[in-house]
Amino acid sequence: MTPQVVDEKALPPRQRPDPEAEGTRPAPPAPERTDAELLIAASVLLADAALTAKQAGAELTGALSSWRFGLEALRRPAWALGAAVCCARALTSPSGLGFGANGGLVGELARMAGNMTYRRPAKVAMAVDAFAMRIRAVAVEHPNLDSPLARRLTAAMVAGNRLEALRALYALIERHGVTRALTTVSPVIMELLALSGMLDENPVNDDFSWVTLAGGVPTTDPFLGLPSAVLGFLNPGPGRAERTEPDSILAKVLTTSSNDIVSYVNDIGALGNHGLVLLRRIVCADGAERHVLLLPGTSFGLLSNSTPQDLVGAFDGLLRTDTTYTRAAKKLLVRAGVPVGSDVMFVGHSLGGLTAMNLAMDVEVASTYRITHVVTLGSPIDGKRPADHTTQVISLVNQHDVIPTLDGRGPASPNDLPAGWLELAWLDESYDYPLSHAPQAYSDALRGEMARHRTRVNELIRAYDGDVVGNQPYMLRDK
Repeated sequence: MTPQVVDEKALPPRQRPDPEAEGTRPAPPAPERTDAELLIAASVLLADAALTAKQAGAELTGALSSWRFGLEALRRPAWALGAAVCCARALTSPSGLGFGANGGLVGELARMAGNMTYRRPAKVAMAVDAFAMRIRAVAVEHPNLDSPLARRLTAAMVAGNRLEALRALYALIERHGVTRALTTVSPVIMELLALSGMLDENPVNDDFSWVTLAGGVPTTDPFLGLPSAVLGFLNPGPGRAERTEPDSILAKVLTTSSNDIVSYVNDIGALGNHGLVLLRRIVCADGAERHVLLLPGTSFGLLSNSTPQDLVGAFDGLLRTDTTYTRAAKKLLVRAGVPVGSDVMFVGHSLGGLTAMNLAMDVEVASTYRITHVVTLGSPIDGKRPADHTTQVISLVNQHDVIPTLDGRGPASPNDLPAGWLELAWLDESYDYPLSHAPQAYSDALRGEMARHRTRVNELIRAYDGDVVGNQPYMLRDK
């Protein structure tokens, strides 16, 4: 008798086999993913495909232009002609890499010609779609990006229509003002800059876009493609540190200073951004003497001034480690007589946070002192790594603040923090830049709704609890 095949799905629920009774359990349901997470995941896949296509184009171009291929062509001309035709078709066909030549002298000349003739190879098309997905993902949590004017701007940038993008930006500024318009696009500012560099006629600034796509830290500017060495040339000062006396406002603030992150932020705000920094000496509860160096951020008055805290210094600090600010701070530690092997904590806002990380990256500084903590506020530090792996890095970020995204890791970035780092981020009422970037905004948030972050940071720096026995301001100069 032939056994009858029974369709279990056709049986009533009570007659279906019980998986648990048979010693098996149904697989747990897959965790639900939000639309934003799915968009980010898809953008990662597209970015990988774009980078792979770019690499394939470079390898094909290199093979065609190599001396080995020329030598083989002399021996087997028919084979060489067929291979060249196939490679050229793959490099230029819309169904292939779509004018994907790059790398080497020949490849770069071909790529530049493609840029200037508005060719959009497959690698660029995929990269643009990846950036567009990132922007859409961020709009889920930042509804200001989903407004009609913001959508008009981002759509024009994705399409590479610069004239329409300028019109859209003008309309956004006319409606909201400069600061609100900047804040509106700040979560995706790196993506918009990368799109601009990738889709314009300038072939020199493409590296910025590809590094941003790959999740790295750009080493060139997004407009002209100037390398970081140029900023070093514009910011060549050896750095100098001079002891100075606090003015009445700073002196009053310092009388209430303590080992508390809010107190440190208030002290940095009182220092201003005209060259002053502060070295604090503390006799701690365990009897050890430790030091804290407070480093303020950038002065926005002039592109360059006589102190390291200028706009040139800010871009220099982002792209390089050995800067005028770093050199001046190193001389301060020596001049102040901080003992070799002392525990030191760096606390910095904006450019000051960058400089704190640059000091921690300096092998000479890390081998002279024990850098226990680097605490930064509103600083784009994610591409930097301390020389001593035991240094505790704490990054405080107001997500309305555009400055922390300048390292390439914004809300749309798929990259995670380095292992062992702590980032505490929030959205508060200080919506508009530059208010959202000011030390006072960070202080207010940590004293108010983000008090739990204040408590956590204070627990991590508890070793510095004790009596403040020295508060010495120093004036830092370029030379």
